[in-house]
Amino acid sequence: MSDWERASTARVLPPARPRKLAKVPFVELADGRVQGVVSSGSDIGRVYVSSVAAGTYEFACSTNNNRPCGGARGMFCNHILALLNEAALQYGAERVARYLRVEVAADELTAQAISQAMSATGPAQGDSAAASVFSQFLRHLAYLEFEPSTAPVPELQWFPQTRTVV
Repeated sequence: MSDWERASTARVLPPARPRKLAKVPFVELADGRVQGVVSSGSDIGRVYVSSVAAGTYEFACSTNNNRPCGGARGMFCNHILALLNEAALQYGAERVARYLRVEVAADELTAQAISQAMSATGPAQGDSAAASVFSQFLRHLAYLEFEPSTAPVPELQWFPQTRTVV
């Protein structure tokens, strides 16, 4: 058993590559989906909550007001494609493909190859998890309002530490 397995903290994996947060401010692999929030290209006050389910590739995309995305009609819209691209940057394309259970050749492993492989199976629109995803996004935003401090924050105690325990 390694030292980190005996510690009360978990390893924190750095992003696969740095990403810009303006287009996709929030992306996560959670609840059996790649899910997140994507900024609207036409309205600064609008965001889209998008998700793709692992295994079935059911997708959903709607505004923060629960209005359906006009581009998500039987195929992935640009918001979902942007979400998949940013997930590949954040977590690495291999991890995203493994999480979604997508078979892609190792030499072709990109966000575009992942979305093409899922599109080939004919994904369908599924139930939207917009409310829970947007709620998580707002919860993450609330932490930006804290004043910088080195003191412990009780509600963040469950976060893994970034330093190595020896």
